[in-house]
Amino acid sequence: MIDIKAILHTWPGAEVSVYGDEVTWHSMSAPSDADLQSALDTYAAHVTATAYKDDRKSSYPTIGDQLDMLWHAIDTGNWTAAKVKTTDFYTELKAVKADNPKPEGA
Repeated sequence: MIDIKAILHTWPGAEVSVYGDEVTWHSMSAPSDADLQSALDTYAAHVTATAYKDDRKSSYPTIGDQLDMLWHAIDTGNWTAAKVKTTDFYTELKAVKADNPKPEGA
C-alpha cells in the first residue's frame, strides 16, 4: 500500500490520486520506483526519529496540572537550585523524558 503521507512529505504540493496501490501523478512526472522507495525510507526514518515527541506529549501531565505543581513548588519554597529537582513538577516531567528518550541526533 502506498503511503500518501510519505509522498506529500517528500514532494510538498504534489497532486496525486491513490487507489489501492495505484498512484496517479497530476502535478509532476511520476518519480522512479527507486526515488519513490528512497522517499518512503526517508519518511519512515523521520517518523521513527520523531515518534518520541508524540509519546511524550501524551504522557505529560496537562498544562494546568504542570502549573499547579510549579505553583506548589514555589509556594513551599522548593524553587531553589538545591531543592527544585525534588519537586513533583521536576520529577514527573523528568520521568516522561526518561521513559520516552530523544533519539541521538534528533
